[in-house]
Order: sequence, then structure tokens, then C-alpha cells
Amino acid sequence: MLIYKIFRADEWAALQAAGETQGAPVDVADGFVHFSTATQAAETAAKHFAGAEGLTLLACDAGAMGEDLKWEVSRGGAEFPHLYRNIRLSDVVWSKPLPLVGGAHHFPEEMA
Repeated sequence: MLIYKIFRADEWAALQAAGETQGAPVDVADGFVHFSTATQAAETAAKHFAGAEGLTLLACDAGAMGEDLKWEVSRGGAEFPHLYRNIRLSDVVWSKPLPLVGGAHHFPEEMA
């Protein structure tokens, strides 16, 4: 199963440069890397990245993260994937731009 992480340009550049990262400031503060499922990603983008440009969507293999990935109740009582270690570049299956189109982020067809 693929899970998704939205990164700002500087966060994505840091992961590419270092090979791993603690994630975005919210991830560092919370002590885990926040991910979303395909059905949760658009709401995550609207809630936490409204109007933001220059975003990148990362798709990661949940199964490959093993026991470091926990499914925990979060927004609206839904379970979200949380990674309790650094996200590694090797976790990323693919990455794609997440353009802002007409005020909303346009997600790639691969997520459908």
C-alpha cells in the first residue's frame, strides 16, 4: 500500500541532499512523520497547505516501513499512518509535483 507525504520545496530538497530527514517542522515537534492515505491526502493538503505552491507529493511503501509505521487515530477519528523514524529517500517510491490549480491542489492520476 502506498502512503503519501506532502513536502514544501525546501523539505524535499533537504531529504534529497541528506538521504533522510526528520520531516517538516510539525513532524519534528510531534516526534513522528505524518503521512496520509490516498483518500486522506486531499483533505491534508487543503487543511495544512492551503494556497501553498511548490509542493511535492511523495509516495512511500507502507509495508516496507515495517514496525516503525503506526496507524493512529487522528483527524475526524480516522487512522493515519505515522512513521516513528526519519523518512529516508529509499522509502520514496515516486515523487511528483503537487500543483495549485484554481485554488486547489491537483493530485496525480496514480492516486486514483
